[in-house]
Amino acid sequence: MQVICKPGIVFVVCLFAFRAGPANADQDETDVLAIADQALERITAEDSVGLTDLMIQEAMIYVGTFRDGEYAVRTSSYADARARISEVDMVERGFEPTVLVSGPIATVWYPYDFYRDGAWSHCGVDIFNLVRTNVGWRITTLMYNVQQPPACKPHPDGPPTSPDE
Repeated sequence: MQVICKPGIVFVVCLFAFRAGPANADQDETDVLAIADQALERITAEDSVGLTDLMIQEAMIYVGTFRDGEYAVRTSSYADARARISEVDMVERGFEPTVLVSGPIATVWYPYDFYRDGAWSHCGVDIFNLVRTNVGWRITTLMYNVQQPPACKPHPDGPPTSPDE
């Protein structure tokens, strides 16, 4: 069997192939960032079940802190995070995200600030590592640090406003 290819057909096929790649990459970045945004919304809503619904069941959370001259790392499993009940009102806001996607894996580097019971608490960086599953993007690890300026910066919009304002 002989296959005959005309140059015009090859050009059209290549044009669609190259156009589909970046469009899919842009959509992947949008979808990955949407998961990170949902995670922050669910943290603020104190919805630990909703947060873990965005994770694979093997997910882990790592928290890096530096206090009194000592580094410490705390870890939580999916089950730990799912069972967590907060006793405080929280607002966590991300800004200026960096999203990297390579096929079925992705990372979001997301500076954030955090308010507890309406008062400034800390800032830092959330790092969401994600994997594409049959049901969409899911968080595999959430890492974040807890810092104070100048090691990190608060949200550029200033403190959050209350819903009543």
